[in-house]
Order: sequence, then structure tokens, then C-alpha cells
Amino acid sequence: MRPSFTVAGVDAVLFAGGSAFGLNAASGVVRYLEEQGVGFPTPAGKVPIVSAAIIFDMDLGSPGKPDADMAYKACVNAKVDEEGEGIVGVGYGASVGNVAGRQYSTKSGFGIYRFQSGEFRLDVAAVPNAFGDVVGEDGEIIAGARAKDGSFICAEKALCEMALGGGCAGACTTLVLIATNARLTREQAYRVATQGHNGIARAIRPSHTRYDGDTVFVISTCEIDVSVDVVETLSAIGTAGAIRSGVLHSKSAGGLPCASDLFS
Repeated sequence: MRPSFTVAGVDAVLFAGGSAFGLNAASGVVRYLEEQGVGFPTPAGKVPIVSAAIIFDMDLGSPGKPDADMAYKACVNAKVDEEGEGIVGVGYGASVGNVAGRQYSTKSGFGIYRFQSGEFRLDVAAVPNAFGDVVGEDGEIIAGARAKDGSFICAEKALCEMALGGGCAGACTTLVLIATNARLTREQAYRVATQGHNGIARAIRPSHTRYDGDTVFVISTCEIDVSVDVVETLSAIGTAGAIRSGVLHSKSAGGLPCASDLFS
């Protein structure tokens, strides 16, 4: 996506579970877009540009491998104002607080944050599948690593107390998509993505560890002029909000409790 390269944007972004197997689902999105005549123009016809990112969730519940047909069906059934959160789509296998292993984590899910002012709109979708805990705006843990009695142990403290390599899980990835109709250059979109990572750090502690594969995508329909400072600020706020929403809307699954189980 750098200015020196040819392709200026993507046609779709796919989030899926199933570890590397889940990347196969992207071909279903490509097939759907090809049928719609969407893609990058080439002498051989339009080639859909699909970015895909996956989480590792194969050790939670019944292991599944998202395939092309599932992704194609998701495209057919997609709605502009989809409000499903929690255990939907990629959120099925997500968990947070994996510092002590998956069995002591808390169930997470898919979260959404929406902002609209006049014609300006910015939406954030996130799936926290994190090594660390998810915290509220006050810094208190709302979902994360648990002791055997169900209490939170504080992932940051636990990590510092562990011997080198002891008990650390390595299959964690928080995925974020920031979508807006603000007109952005590719350089500005890069800055917005950086603010998305700041949003991850607001809501997940510790964040961006070497056990995490955190990824932020930014897409824009480039319809209206808005200060990029506003877009950047809202992206950090919205990313943190979507992450928190994902854990608060989740339900117990795969033998893991959810936030609502741990709080009255």
C-alpha cells in the first residue's frame, strides 16, 4: 500500500479463525467480488484485492477450519449496519488473558464501535484475542487471566513473576479494522493505523508483546474532508471501545467464562 507501489487500495478485508488454515477462506471473498465485477483492473480482467488476517483459536472448543464457502456466504449475507457482537464470526474462538494458558483465560468476542457526526462516519471492528487483559477506561480488568478460583491475576504482574518462558502462550492476535468515509491519503491512513495500535494499548495490558500478532487495517471510501487529527483521535478511542465491547458482549463458550459471568 506504499505510494511507490501500483495497487492503491483493497476491495475487502477478511477476519477469520482457524490459524493459518483460516486464510483459505479469503478465496471465497475473492470469488464473490469477481462475480460482482470488483477488483484491480489488469489485462486479464479485474483481480479482487483481499487482505486477510486470522487468529489462533484451534485449542478452544471444537477445532474448525473456516473455508471459502463460509466466507462466500458471509459476503452474500453482509449488511451495512450489522450490529452482531460477541460470539459471531471470528469472535467464536477469541479469548483474552492468555498469559497463563488458554484454560485460565476469559472468553472474548467480536466488538464494534460507531461514531457519526453529520456526514462524517467512523466505525471500528475488533476481535481481541490477547495475551494480556482487557481493561476499562478506569484501568480495572474487565476480562483476562484468571486464578483457579476465578479471580483475575493481572497479566502484567503474572508475566513479570514468571520464569523466562514459563507458562507463556504464543497464540494470540488482536485484529482491528478502522473504516471511515473521511478522505485519506495512504500516508494519513498509516498514521490512523498507528493510532489504532495506541487504542489497543489503551484497552489491553500488556499489549504488543512478542506473543501477540496485533494487526490494524484502515480503509476509507474517501467521500468527505475531515481533519486527519480528528480521524486519528477517534481511531484510538474507537479501537479501545470496540475491544471492550467485544469482551462485554461475549458469552461463555469452550469451557471459558465471559465477563458477565465474572461480574454481577
